[in-house]
Amino acid sequence: MHVAPTWDPQQYLRHSELRTRPFLDLLARIPDLPRRERPARIADLGCGPGNVTALLAARWPDAHITGYDSSPEMLKEAETHAGPTAGGGHLDFAPADAGDWVPDEPYDLIVSNAALQWVPDHPESFAHWIKGLTPGGTLAFQVPGNFTAPSHALLGELCDAPRWRERLDTHGRRFVHILQPADYLQRLTGLGCDTDAWETTYVQLLQGDDPVLDWVKGTALRPVLTALEDDPAASDAFLAEFRDLLREAYPTGSHGTVFPFRRIFAVARKPETA
Repeated sequence: MHVAPTWDPQQYLRHSELRTRPFLDLLARIPDLPRRERPARIADLGCGPGNVTALLAARWPDAHITGYDSSPEMLKEAETHAGPTAGGGHLDFAPADAGDWVPDEPYDLIVSNAALQWVPDHPESFAHWIKGLTPGGTLAFQVPGNFTAPSHALLGELCDAPRWRERLDTHGRRFVHILQPADYLQRLTGLGCDTDAWETTYVQLLQGDDPVLDWVKGTALRPVLTALEDDPAASDAFLAEFRDLLREAYPTGSHGTVFPFRRIFAVARKPETA
């Protein structure tokens, strides 16, 4: 089981519009779910604060949807979305770690949005998840693919600096296990699925002071902030160093700060028949 950092839902949601766009692009490529006598059953792995889980109910309004997450802070925020949905379905949330989650009932859709990068061996779970799909069901996910970008490469280098190495160890380098789109395609096709895999780089224009630092405070910086949470002075010092590096890497222009962000997608549909 992987060790999750402490999450701050409100910090994560500060850039919710830009963070949601890749999920909407993923959602648009998910095929219609199999027709059953019962409503669709959907799992959202790593649901976070539940804001994108709620979008599943807009697409499948009569479905029973469960969002799973290992963070108590995120699940508490997600509960604000729980309850009956407008189309007669139901939305609920439950604690689970995507690193060892195995379907305990048949699902028509298993989806994950920007969560599997926290699970080092997530491709090893594909076989279990696809086995847990109903015939014609779908596994769909997107993960960040920008871990060589300055926002993440500089974080890793700073964590490895003499001042921080002993305390932060590998906290800035947790994502080397992300596969390339072609690798996801090969793995999922090899499991018998009709698979679509692709990548998109979103060229985002961020506003405000030190917006890239503000962005990564909600995601990539969580392990570092968790490791330093009992030492505010060290946390402030680390953030000041990282802020200066990011200001140089992402200069502010006349219209804001350009922040390219690559993401990797896969949609794998299980055959209707064996």
